[in-house]
Amino acid sequence: MSKFNGLGMHLGNLSLLSDAKTRSISPENFTGEKGKGGMSVDGPAAPCARDLGQGWKISPYVIIKPGETFVMADIEGPGAIQHIWLTPTGHWRFSILRMYWDDQEQPSVECPVGDFFACGWGSYAQVSSLAVCVNPGSAFNCYWEMPFRKRAKITMTNIDEKEMVLYYQIDYTLTEVPENAAYFHAQFRRVNPLPYKEVYTILDGVKGKGHYVGTYMAWGVNNNGWWGEGEIKFYMDGDTDFPTICGTGTEDYFCGSYNFENKVLGRYQEFTTPYSGLSQVIRPDGLYSSQQRFGMYRWHIMDPIRFEKDLKVTIQALGWRSGGRYLPLQDDIASVAYWYQTLPTAPFPKLPDKDYLEVI
Repeated sequence: MSKFNGLGMHLGNLSLLSDAKTRSISPENFTGEKGKGGMSVDGPAAPCARDLGQGWKISPYVIIKPGETFVMADIEGPGAIQHIWLTPTGHWRFSILRMYWDDQEQPSVECPVGDFFACGWGSYAQVSSLAVCVNPGSAFNCYWEMPFRKRAKITMTNIDEKEMVLYYQIDYTLTEVPENAAYFHAQFRRVNPLPYKEVYTILDGVKGKGHYVGTYMAWGVNNNGWWGEGEIKFYMDGDTDFPTICGTGTEDYFCGSYNFENKVLGRYQEFTTPYSGLSQVIRPDGLYSSQQRFGMYRWHIMDPIRFEKDLKVTIQALGWRSGGRYLPLQDDIASVAYWYQTLPTAPFPKLPDKDYLEVI
């Protein structure tokens, strides 16, 4: 028997046997216990199965009332979450996803559900990447590996005034976790509008050893013209005035070039690839949807940005003005930073209130 622990697999080790145990949590098995799936007799879909009875899709979803926090998973470790699928109804900025590792009171993930899955504008956009897939019609899939040693807790909070329906499945393994495995983190921020001549902060306050693995940005433009001249900067391990890593432009960081422009059609060109994408372009409709809005992701899977003590990430918002001069923009910008680090998790900035979160 191989000693491979089954924490993470790829094509190169897919044939190796392991003593890891596969489990899955859904509304048909809230605890993930072995042999306990499909036992519901009084789930929300019971009337649909009235002619069939137990075992016939009686509890495929949950209803989360306004102001309610629902515990999607509460797992004793050691192990790792390997895949999350869910499809929520309602306003995606009003459904707050949180994840807690090893009995921490501070969440290591706190993010509106749409933004976490690279759909920050409340409307569907296909994403075909290694870490996140968003499939028709509103299927959110996450493949970030999330190890835990003592406990994993995942919650969804509905801050809307209407109830929401949530279908979900959390696939995980119970197995030994290597000593050098770090904990997954994700943090949401939004500024609307960005103050004149200020840089946008994607992440700050991180303490510990780890590596940065991804950025999603929902960028709403408040000016005419090109908006992506700004540089992204990574300040690490004591950097002060100047960063160790400085990019050359917004579309460059997201692995595009020259305005993401399709020169033949004269318009932005959406693309979605394993590691990066301009997955969403919301174009003005000539009436009430008057602003251009963009969704972009960049996963540092092959090129993680490693830090020993601390990390800060910022990006400039720059366009053009007369005389070939840069124009500091005052745009509507939201972001999710994804990284792994040692515990404890430093407190996050307080999540904005419902009105500030809202996409209008």
